[in-house]
Amino acid sequence: MHIPVLTKEVLEYLDPKPGENFIDCTLGQGGHAKLILEKTSPTGKLLGIDYDQKQIKISKNNLADYGSRLIAENDSYANLEEVVKRNNFGPVNGILLDIGMSSYHPDESGRGFSFTKDEPLDMRYNTGGDSLTAYQIVNTWNEEDIESILRDYGEERFSRKIAREIIAQRKVKKIETTGELVKVIGKVVRQGKIHFATRTFQALRIAVNRELDNLTKVLPQVINILATNGRLVIISFHSLEDRIVKNYLRDLKKENRIEILTKKPVIASMGEIRDNPRSRSAKLRAVIKN
Repeated sequence: MHIPVLTKEVLEYLDPKPGENFIDCTLGQGGHAKLILEKTSPTGKLLGIDYDQKQIKISKNNLADYGSRLIAENDSYANLEEVVKRNNFGPVNGILLDIGMSSYHPDESGRGFSFTKDEPLDMRYNTGGDSLTAYQIVNTWNEEDIESILRDYGEERFSRKIAREIIAQRKVKKIETTGELVKVIGKVVRQGKIHFATRTFQALRIAVNRELDNLTKVLPQVINILATNGRLVIISFHSLEDRIVKNYLRDLKKENRIEILTKKPVIASMGEIRDNPRSRSAKLRAVIKN
């Protein structure tokens, strides 16, 4: 079961009240959405968006008690304005953008998100169509492009060595599973404080799902959609995302379009980290629209 992070802090900064409408851009299994729907009872609605169709089914089931107060949409949050228009949803009093990966993906999806399991190299949140997979990157991209995503998206110091080893290995045999990829990485990177495959897997996941592009696309939409005095809470899980968010919010503040509610990112308490280790890297930033 996926445990939502920073729940107390999300409610504190979103401050949902009865009858207000909210958007959860990454619905997942509905953990945060449930808390918001409880606070906005009896008439407040929540528009939940998730790119993974299976997550939509799970969240609809988990939130069935809220009936028509929940609108669940299988789409990318990069298309936020389009989704809002399609559902004639508003006014929007608050938006939550939790841009971390749901624990469902490494734990249950079987799509190769975890380096601790031997699964097909996929890593797509949405498996529809002919979208890019981790398998394609590893087995068809050239060495320079592989090195580039490992360096830029994974902040991997050994990006060149790993890319070179991937090319050498695939000449012998295609790299088809996560287990095979971990063995390749293990040949050139030694175990440190974090697992030696962590950064490579992060980089591939970001590239496959265009995570940084989607974040950059959604930020202007979020501000446009919010009502005056509407609140925005963004939770990021690594420095690349947080940097994009921080810089964008700083620019909006200069334009006097928002007030920043969090001078520094809010992080999880020691108690929460103990109960949910995934929350260790979560950073929450919150603003109110002028």
